[in-house]
Amino acid sequence: MTTRPANVLASVDLGSNSFRLQICENNNGQLKVIDSFKQMVRFAAGLDEQKILSEESQLRAIECLARFGERLHGFHPEQVRVVATNTFRVAKNIAQFIPKAEAALGFPIDVIAGREEARLIYTGVVHTLPPKGEQMLVIDIGGGSTEFVIGSELKPSHTESLPLGCVTYSMRFFQNKIGNKDFSAAVSAARNEIQRIAKQMKEAGWDLAVGTSGSAKSIRDVLAAEYPQDADITLDGMKKLAERIIDAGSVKKAKFTDLKAERIEVFAGGLAVMMAAFEELGIKKMMVTEAALRDGVFYDLIGRNLNEDMRDQTVAEFQKRYHVSTNQAERVANTAQIFMESLCLARKVPVQEANKWKQLINWAARLHEIGVDIAHTGYHKHSAYILENADMPGFSRKEQTTLAHLVLGHRGDTKKMNDIIGNNDILWYAVLSLRLAALFCRARLPLALPEQTQLRHESGKGFTLKISAEWLKQHPLIDDALNYESSQWQKLTAPLTTQRV
Repeated sequence: MTTRPANVLASVDLGSNSFRLQICENNNGQLKVIDSFKQMVRFAAGLDEQKILSEESQLRAIECLARFGERLHGFHPEQVRVVATNTFRVAKNIAQFIPKAEAALGFPIDVIAGREEARLIYTGVVHTLPPKGEQMLVIDIGGGSTEFVIGSELKPSHTESLPLGCVTYSMRFFQNKIGNKDFSAAVSAARNEIQRIAKQMKEAGWDLAVGTSGSAKSIRDVLAAEYPQDADITLDGMKKLAERIIDAGSVKKAKFTDLKAERIEVFAGGLAVMMAAFEELGIKKMMVTEAALRDGVFYDLIGRNLNEDMRDQTVAEFQKRYHVSTNQAERVANTAQIFMESLCLARKVPVQEANKWKQLINWAARLHEIGVDIAHTGYHKHSAYILENADMPGFSRKEQTTLAHLVLGHRGDTKKMNDIIGNNDILWYAVLSLRLAALFCRARLPLALPEQTQLRHESGKGFTLKISAEWLKQHPLIDDALNYESSQWQKLTAPLTTQRV
């Protein structure tokens, strides 16, 4: 199989309306698009009232992903990032769909939170449209959600995501002939949602409003064709478009110039949401940029490859926010990675997979005590809850869930992890490595493990910790703790034995 040059990267954006694949060359931070694919999957249209995805919508998605997967042959995992947005967040049967989707595509799918989506959108905009000191309000109307971002630097100051989308609003309000009452109801419903964030957005203020993605571009294109004197989106211009739709009874019958056929079904929903944003936030005019989520994914991916990982910044910020002892966190992180490396080497875990888990353990160790800021009793449960539910820029939902599982499992009864982990050996390795690290570092003092310390796993026999007997005599509290830890693992199918040598 032909491999791709290291500077060739791919992003896959699994939106609620369309799926997009884009391939770029990275030339010292300058991106050159060399290939792109887009398919209007209308994924959100497959959701019923109970938020269950239909078989038909799943089939459309799988067929598209299989085509994308064929184009991604030869790419290494570190060259590809796949992000999924609102429909993947809300669909109740998405857990059953994702394995099939990943198999078709050939790469893991990161379901990202709304605010993470907003951050990535802003990252794409700020790299392609530098604000030059101006405060920007960026609005991205997707198929199932709308992101609102304010910022003037590389990192935004405000990120919000609301459940407003061109697909969901078109389905909700514009299934039949469109009348004035329908349009007013759609705009009012959207304004009610936007009202939740309007005060803080207005207080932050902005100098420039920027629209991104399909709805904003289609509104701009139609306005430019119908009213050439207007280069930007304005509320008056959008009202004229709405009146024309209402007079005609549908978007199709309005026969707008420069409205792509693929946008006809969802145009009214996007227009209503944009009008609501203008009215509720008091926006005067908006320019439109070609930058979008996929561009932000590329720049984020470049940052990860340059060791400028947003996730590292987030971990540092969480440590500061929750008053974590960074010295203790570092001790636990370093010790946990030693144990994890020992397990991975013994079982010949592929280097890339081992490095991924060592990185996850590092973050989990650095954040395992954030719950102490809430209460010391059961702090690991508080820590896990925060990691599962907080907005963590740079992290996918799957990564956050894994961190939460690691932190939840780092202390307490091991039986609680049986249902969570099941037969996932590598996750058991990570949990045990973090548990032992917390145990060995409990004195919160500098600690050097004795030479020849090894942690091994044999299928069907469990774990064996090989460690100096003399060293344990000098550390009786750790020796006692190891005995108790062994008793905890006796409850599982993979017991832990301490071999004193």
